[in-house]
Amino acid sequence: MIKKLLNIKNNISTLHFDLACGIATALLFSAFIYFEHFGLTIKIVNTLFGLSAMALFLYIPKRAVLIAGFLIGILWFYWIGYSFKYNGVGYLTPFVTLGFALIYMLFFGVLSLTAKVYIRALLLFGLSFFEPLDFNWLQIELLFVESYIGVFKYQLALVLLALSLPKYLSTPFKYAPLLLIFFALNFSPAIQKDAPLKIKLISTDIKQDQKWLREFKHPISQSNINAILGAIDEGYDVVVLPESCFPLFMNTHPNLQKTLTALSYKISIIAGALLHEEGNHYNVTYFFQNGKVEIAKKMILVPFGEYVPLPKFAQKIINDFFFAGQADFMTADAPTDFIIKGVKFRSAICYEATCKELYEGDVDFLIAISNNAWFAPSIEPTLQKLLLKFYARKNATTIYHSANWRGTGVIK
Repeated sequence: MIKKLLNIKNNISTLHFDLACGIATALLFSAFIYFEHFGLTIKIVNTLFGLSAMALFLYIPKRAVLIAGFLIGILWFYWIGYSFKYNGVGYLTPFVTLGFALIYMLFFGVLSLTAKVYIRALLLFGLSFFEPLDFNWLQIELLFVESYIGVFKYQLALVLLALSLPKYLSTPFKYAPLLLIFFALNFSPAIQKDAPLKIKLISTDIKQDQKWLREFKHPISQSNINAILGAIDEGYDVVVLPESCFPLFMNTHPNLQKTLTALSYKISIIAGALLHEEGNHYNVTYFFQNGKVEIAKKMILVPFGEYVPLPKFAQKIINDFFFAGQADFMTADAPTDFIIKGVKFRSAICYEATCKELYEGDVDFLIAISNNAWFAPSIEPTLQKLLLKFYARKNATTIYHSANWRGTGVIK
């Protein structure tokens, strides 16, 4: 009997230890997002926390790995289900949050298949290439985007090597491999230049539950036109408005297009809206310049937001049951570049601005437009901003970002 009680006590103590390790790992892995959200960018703290999180994943007990992954799923993505209420299925929000917690418990859970540190290091490096359900907002290197460590794959590999080798060496050289971290430091930050144009980035704050109501369409459109007129009066070359800032199918509103075309003789206009073409719907960016209009169709859609990343039969079931039968948006086959007063800009709409495909080729400047009101209030704009910094620095690109709710700014 006493032996059984001692075993129970030991099991409880082990569970408490595993729980503490899992919580600590998740908090260290996520802290940089919340620091940034509250306006705190302390590079030395982010560096130490990021390295500590990596080390814990290599050494903590198997059960603690699962706990950490579960909590990371919540800390990073608790907000994703917020958008479901605008489709009349807000009751799904907690289930979506739980779903992402389970997904990332399984994602990091592969590390729990072994206790060997060097195998965990290899697996963790491998996970940096994997995107569950085509959703790429958990980039392992992102931990170091506001730290002294670089964000390239070789720097992540050096960090993992430095943290795992001490397990296999004896004194006096046991901790010598930690010196490899020195070579993972960001000695040569990317040189990002400013576009030789005066660009006005418009930030709006339109609530998602009002945006698409008929009575708000005209006031919102008029507010956008007033913002364009203001940018003209201030002498700007280009004005950029957020994603779907005009909450309508622009090509079915010829008078509005005529107005914007006339204004484009005085200023180049970038604005988001929808496009209805041959029975299909597109999320697009309209570009008005010198009386002409160009359209950039979105190339990469948001998983479970603009399309369902499942087989066709499952897509139909989910769209019918949860989204009132709405079909997925259609996409472009390639990115679109705009030439604005002789300068080339890559066009990106929200999620696709955080995808590596948009940075292929010669991309010095990128114009991104977003509507973050789907997820208000949450850390989503902060995480988006960190991801934009991540891709901007990896590709030496300057990003001009205009957003509804939060996130507007120049990102380098």
